[in-house]
Amino acid sequence: MTKCEWATKHPLEEHYHDTEWGVPVYNDQKLFELLCLESAQAGLSWLTVLQKRNNYKKAFHNFDIEKVAHFSEQKVEELLQNKGIIRNRLKVKAFINNANCVLNLQKTHGSLSKYLWKFANHQPIQNAFKSASEIPTKTDISDLMSKDLKNNGFKFLGSTTCYAFMQAVGMTNDHTTDCFRYEDVKTLNQHL
Repeated sequence: MTKCEWATKHPLEEHYHDTEWGVPVYNDQKLFELLCLESAQAGLSWLTVLQKRNNYKKAFHNFDIEKVAHFSEQKVEELLQNKGIIRNRLKVKAFINNANCVLNLQKTHGSLSKYLWKFANHQPIQNAFKSASEIPTKTDISDLMSKDLKNNGFKFLGSTTCYAFMQAVGMTNDHTTDCFRYEDVKTLNQHL
């Protein structure tokens, strides 16, 4: 079975690719989780984040937005001692900051999902890239999303991170056309 090139080197990446990547996500808590994980990746490999994902879920109460928003300085210090996550103070504090920003967006937009999906006109963008080299690292849409998130107080969400997030949550189908998941995700997107 042919797969996207990036998903053939490690079983965790392969499983993530085969079951999650590119499948549309509309649940606010799951969207928040992936925003956090993508921001944690900044400067690192996605495999590093995937290897720590379960530890992140435990440390951040399964990415419960309300709970994370109320983490104290004492909790930050505790998290920075947790060897199971990436112990970067700025990233940990960004999760907490961003949880508070999500709560504000939920008040003004009804949900994080409605706010984020508006950047893709509320439907997945169907690409048809033949090889990994054709896939962009950012787009005009991810530029706009990043700028708007920053204007709403979010941190660690530059355009490249936003594009990776869009790929992760199915806002864009960037499986290469020879990948066995390409048609699956395309078909799934047509039934939304």
